[in-house]
Amino acid sequence: MDDGALDRELDSRGADAFVHVGDRFDDSLRYLTRFSGPDREYAFVYDGDAFLCAPRLFENQAREEFSGTVVSAAEQEATTAGQRAAELVSGTVLVPRSIPHDAAVWLERAGCDLESTDVVERMRARKTEGEIDRIRTVQEAAQTGMARAETVLASASIEEGSLEWEGEVLTTERLRREVNAAMALEGVRDAGNTVIGAGERCADLHFAGDVPIRRGETVLLDLSPRGPEGYYGDLSRTFVVDPEGGWERRAYVAVERAQDAAFEALSDGAGTLASTVHEETAAEISAYGFRPDGSPGFTHGTGHGVGMSLHEAPSLRSNTELEAGMVLTVEPGVYDPQEGGVRIEDLVLVREEGFENLTEYPRSLVPEVRSSDR
Repeated sequence: MDDGALDRELDSRGADAFVHVGDRFDDSLRYLTRFSGPDREYAFVYDGDAFLCAPRLFENQAREEFSGTVVSAAEQEATTAGQRAAELVSGTVLVPRSIPHDAAVWLERAGCDLESTDVVERMRARKTEGEIDRIRTVQEAAQTGMARAETVLASASIEEGSLEWEGEVLTTERLRREVNAAMALEGVRDAGNTVIGAGERCADLHFAGDVPIRRGETVLLDLSPRGPEGYYGDLSRTFVVDPEGGWERRAYVAVERAQDAAFEALSDGAGTLASTVHEETAAEISAYGFRPDGSPGFTHGTGHGVGMSLHEAPSLRSNTELEAGMVLTVEPGVYDPQEGGVRIEDLVLVREEGFENLTEYPRSLVPEVRSSDR
């Protein structure tokens, strides 16, 4: 986190303090505090010094995880997080657009003038080296999960058109369990984000059901685990067991070349216009005869930021100038509900000059044995 960003925002806006109220599911609040509990509201206050108003039962945990001052509930008469924050501030207070209504009411009753700010979103878009290291670790775990899936697919036999593995029909749910178990051994959790589609289900970008996997059809895996410190990884690959060389081969080549086009657009590093990356990717998809902006074809943007949230700024469809420290997905895809779907996704880091690919997993349509464990 850029420790000076809040000071600069307060100075530029002539404000006295910044306040955010939320719970453990608010990624911006966790980003600001590094506090991982609880599922009830707590408050972050910054006026040049940082304060955390934690629920009474979680104060010891807050002192371990938060680097600023933890304000004990016993020191305040207020009962809600918004009330407690209001006791600490005065004057003009900056708040995020998502602050709970009751917290805003308590601040206004205390005589504060509230102004909205997106400073936290801007802070989160550029990662520090510490954040990059955390993301890199989670991405490595995602690659372990992908290796397990690819190995299972490569080891499966074909029985009457369906894949069998260890004596039973191989389904998307069986494969999902294998992936999640492999990632758990690496210390990350799937966070309900292990998407595995087969055949026409690959065109459903968030498929979480259970269908048998058959020879010759695309199997699309999108793995987005979350590490213990809250940061995500994101990795997609597409495989076909015993491909026939038809639609799936043409789609795979198109997506592979489109990702290369995106990498070429990113080669200038910081200052590259995000939308340029998407436009170059879509143009390559179009060159192979697929629709660059709809179904069947390329139905989504080329990428998005990844950090404390799985989807955060910037979008590669936006007119944002990319900055050093931004971590982005590069994930072109082609989808046809009648045929299947193909997506290849890597996670990259924008540098001042060029970019660094945080993904080391190979691209291959036909699955190979990548691991020998289990």
